[in-house]
Amino acid sequence: MADLAAAVVPPGLTAGAPTAANTAELAKRGQIEKTAKDFEASFLSVMLNQMFAGVSTEAPFGGGHGEEMFKSFMSDAIAKKVTASGGLGVSDAIGREMLKLQGLS
Repeated sequence: MADLAAAVVPPGLTAGAPTAANTAELAKRGQIEKTAKDFEASFLSVMLNQMFAGVSTEAPFGGGHGEEMFKSFMSDAIAKKVTASGGLGVSDAIGREMLKLQGLS
């Protein structure tokens, strides 16, 4: 009967609970992924702020101090949405490099 279980059940499932090292590595990988995505969103926000710097909106639909104050919030929101929907690939490259620096593959 043990031979049947060995043939049907993958070895990873019979090994038991994950070790503390595996749990710590998974937590570190999750933190690296979050940091890389946050970096990409920040990068995109700065890029969008520069792009919108020369754009002016004529009255009655825009202008004034309110528009200038809230332009950065709009850029942040756009950057977060772009990153959440796949981004530009910056977070993938940053994540790979951060994993290498931590000795993970």
